[in-house]
Amino acid sequence: MAEARLGVAFQFQVTEEGIIVNFDRKALKFVGRAVMKSAKRKVKGAKKAILKRSFPATPATWILLVAALSAARYSENETTVGVLGKVERGLPWSHSLDPKTVIAVAVLVCATLLWMLIGHTQQFILRQLLSYRAFLYEPRGRLSLKTKVWLGFVKVLGGKNPTLYSYEKSLPYLPVPDLDATTKRYLESVRPILDEERFKKMEKLAEEFKNGLGKRLQRYLVWKSWWSTNYISDWWQQFVYLRSREPLMINSNYYGVGTLYVPTRIQSARAANVIYSMFLYRKQINKEKLQPQFSMGIIPLCSEQFRRTFNTTRIPLKEQDHLHHHGASTHVVIYHRGRFFYLQAFHRGVILKPADLEKQIVRILQDESKPVPGEELLPAMTTAERNLWAETRSTYFSTGVNKQSLDCIEQAAFFLNLEDLEMEYSEEESENLDTLSRYLLHGNGHSCWFDKSVSAYIFKNGRFGITAEHSWADAPIVSHLGEYVTGYDIGVVGYKEDGHCKGEQEFSLPPPSRLQWDIPEKCVATIESCQEKAEKLIKDLDLHVLVFTTFGKGAIKKMKFSPDGFVQMGLQLAYFKDHGNFSLSYESSMTRLFREGRTETVRPCTMDSCTFVRAMLNLTATKSEKRELMMKAVETHVTTFKKAMSGEGIDRHLFGLYVVSKYLEQDSPFLTEALKEPWKLSTSQTATRQLTTTDYDKMPGLKTAGGGFGPVADDGYGVSYIISGEDVIYFHITCKVSSKLTDCKRFSSYIKESLSEMKALFDD
Repeated sequence: MAEARLGVAFQFQVTEEGIIVNFDRKALKFVGRAVMKSAKRKVKGAKKAILKRSFPATPATWILLVAALSAARYSENETTVGVLGKVERGLPWSHSLDPKTVIAVAVLVCATLLWMLIGHTQQFILRQLLSYRAFLYEPRGRLSLKTKVWLGFVKVLGGKNPTLYSYEKSLPYLPVPDLDATTKRYLESVRPILDEERFKKMEKLAEEFKNGLGKRLQRYLVWKSWWSTNYISDWWQQFVYLRSREPLMINSNYYGVGTLYVPTRIQSARAANVIYSMFLYRKQINKEKLQPQFSMGIIPLCSEQFRRTFNTTRIPLKEQDHLHHHGASTHVVIYHRGRFFYLQAFHRGVILKPADLEKQIVRILQDESKPVPGEELLPAMTTAERNLWAETRSTYFSTGVNKQSLDCIEQAAFFLNLEDLEMEYSEEESENLDTLSRYLLHGNGHSCWFDKSVSAYIFKNGRFGITAEHSWADAPIVSHLGEYVTGYDIGVVGYKEDGHCKGEQEFSLPPPSRLQWDIPEKCVATIESCQEKAEKLIKDLDLHVLVFTTFGKGAIKKMKFSPDGFVQMGLQLAYFKDHGNFSLSYESSMTRLFREGRTETVRPCTMDSCTFVRAMLNLTATKSEKRELMMKAVETHVTTFKKAMSGEGIDRHLFGLYVVSKYLEQDSPFLTEALKEPWKLSTSQTATRQLTTTDYDKMPGLKTAGGGFGPVADDGYGVSYIISGEDVIYFHITCKVSSKLTDCKRFSSYIKESLSEMKALFDD
């Protein structure tokens, strides 16, 4: 932009009358401001880099060191042991400088080096402290003396006023679990689901593996952990996500519904406030002012995933996609009635206020132009099998206006759909909530650009929702974004009494421009074919949201259970009622206590959970027996969950060993068998109330129904749940219509029944 302005600012001509130089003062002022802003940004970037490398050492520590060294240099007792004198004599050009200047430079150099050394020492000590995991296994409120002392040291050495990425270098690396321990825990986890013959086979394969090829694979994996910040996260992103050739829609993406409360029914106003709040959130990330997250209020979690929230697109390529993060984008691409619009959200380097954004969005809504051939269904390409999309993109979108428009979409901060549909939901189980959730997951097959890291929906009646691509981050990061945006939109920015944005329009701006396309007929046919396939995927999806209001977190805690453990045992009981057998079950757990940590698998189906489930269906078992077995099953689950959080999980380790075996071209029958078992029940809890700055009790309208994802197995269930309050739990249940073994509403009724039966065990 600055270069374009500069071209207009200066006009240099050579004529018969001489050399004529004209310049535009306003343009020069704009260029000057842009140059200054760029320079300031670089200085701030360098400052952040220095402070981050030395955190938890603070600038105040550096000032004290400068003062102490200055005093020591001028004292009579040579407290610096001659070090400063040597530095002074070793400085270049010291003989040509004033002695006082030489002393000042030497003091600054020594103070800075010493300050950085102190910072690195603190980081090392903090990293060792944060490797302590015993606190996870202790009951809250009854911590041991050792853990209390440890927490005190962490608090003292943890530093003050941390920025978003301050703890990057202080977090421990994810450890590679012990091979014997992993194979033992694996066999324990599959014992309930394998018959005697298959289990003995797996025992034999596991024994051969850990005493043979496994040792070699383990050695390579340990070596990798020495030189990589996380031994598994890069491979997880590469092989699980970017190398997958399946369509992203339903198979990979996930969604989040907005708040129960809708602050305005005016679509343009809601869209303007959401765009404004999104860019402010991005600013908080870019300036690292977003508050880092902590466990127990003290132990830092890794913030690495926040980096790619915006300006990020998954680019389709043959064999493996590429996750492209554009440095800085000042625009949003808006999709409305089959047309793409470029909305510049900044003016003169500053984000437009909501009133100006609303005016621009009204222009889009009032635009009566028609989509060109292929344009309306073009987003269906992002629902296609990845190799087909890669080939089509390379053939038809690599040159000319098609490339320019596609670049505009892929470099946008995020993608926004202004929908003509109205959506509703309330804190009651209804078809409305099912319809909204389905639409956020898959739309109509061409309503979302599934390659974008984040895509937002603003419906005609002002309701808001999000769809996210999965490879760049996990659901807690997106739910954090959703909480911030809705909280800021409703609680800070707000609306006028008539529902429009607050404030008045400041600028006279050109209308948002249409993206231009020239799509050949052959490509249009491909796009239409992708739309047909997308519609088939959509028709094969069954989705139902259970709003469980019989009781919630409050009642579960009164029974002295972990809410998550209680819900998971309810799901195990419901699944057995639904299928008549046990199956491999998946629950995601975060590993963000470690640097660049993402997720680990918790296996809720255990011997203890199966014993409890059988007892619940045994008419001769007493209430007391069922209660004891339930307590043991929940305790086992909670311990397994904590092991996953602390880096002692099974599945990421097995996956890492499998990847090494493929690199070495060594087949392992044990790993092949272990990793091919399908996850018939795939579950995840949606994080909620992550922002400490929002008072949710004073703003109950910020309560949300959470979100969900598609089924992992063709004949299995996907279940995402959010414990939204003291007395309500939302379950987003998905499965495939084509499967004769699954039915969402049937499973929903079993969940409701099972949770109520479990609570009845503790009713006096």
